[in-house]
Amino acid sequence: MVRRFLVSVVVILLLGGMTTVLAQRWGWRRMPPRFPEEVSTHRLFTFARGLYQSTHRERGGQGWYTDYPDADINFTIRLSELTNAPVGLDKRNEPDHIVVRLTDPELFSYPFLFMSDVGTAWFSQDEADRLGEYLRKGGFLWVDDFWGPFAWEQWASEIGKILPPGQYPIVDIPITDPIHHGMFDIAEVPQVPSIQHFRRVGGRTSSERGSQSAEVHVRGIYDNSNRLMVLMTHNTDIADGWEREGEDYEFFYRYSVTSYAVGINFILHAMTH
Repeated sequence: MVRRFLVSVVVILLLGGMTTVLAQRWGWRRMPPRFPEEVSTHRLFTFARGLYQSTHRERGGQGWYTDYPDADINFTIRLSELTNAPVGLDKRNEPDHIVVRLTDPELFSYPFLFMSDVGTAWFSQDEADRLGEYLRKGGFLWVDDFWGPFAWEQWASEIGKILPPGQYPIVDIPITDPIHHGMFDIAEVPQVPSIQHFRRVGGRTSSERGSQSAEVHVRGIYDNSNRLMVLMTHNTDIADGWEREGEDYEFFYRYSVTSYAVGINFILHAMTH
């Protein structure tokens, strides 16, 4: 019932100054980040994406700007249309979204932070210290779109620099957890492939790394008060369901609808807990 309603609603809505070396290092030449000082200031919901450096390139990934900016923009639009959440607009009356440096004091102005392709991420000590402070003070981080054991090991090592696993262990979040049953009742977190993979294999499999990424993992790190600080969706690309919502009819119905339901549940949980 909920799924049919969401499909119908979304279908209706769809119808209706850096150096060259630094630019290449961060990917700015191809996709310039939209920093907080370049957008309007307000206290409404803003989709904030964390800027990080990559140690290497993963197949199908682009580092910090994977799925950027369309995923951020589309999700913000759907959040405003499908919920009563107050969403910020920029000076052009478009959905506000930003990219924030992890060492920027403005990080603390955004309670929700998103990162993609984190199997390539590397954090400096300053970034690790600041992100750890952000999370312990009430910030929420969702990381998505990293596939297979090697990407997992890379991410686990980097988040371990921020939140030591002896004090802050990574745990599985079962489908029975309330985070999956907020506004929408989710029976299973979907394995969403990139649209490129979907087209390449003709939709036969959603696993981008074959048997190495066959199972979707939803994991988290909690603080001492049992507040979820870090949410991890591994072996799936939820954000591609947002980014590519209007590019392929079959992809939309197979993945985008549920991707929005999952994302909205996660955001509402993060913003109310």
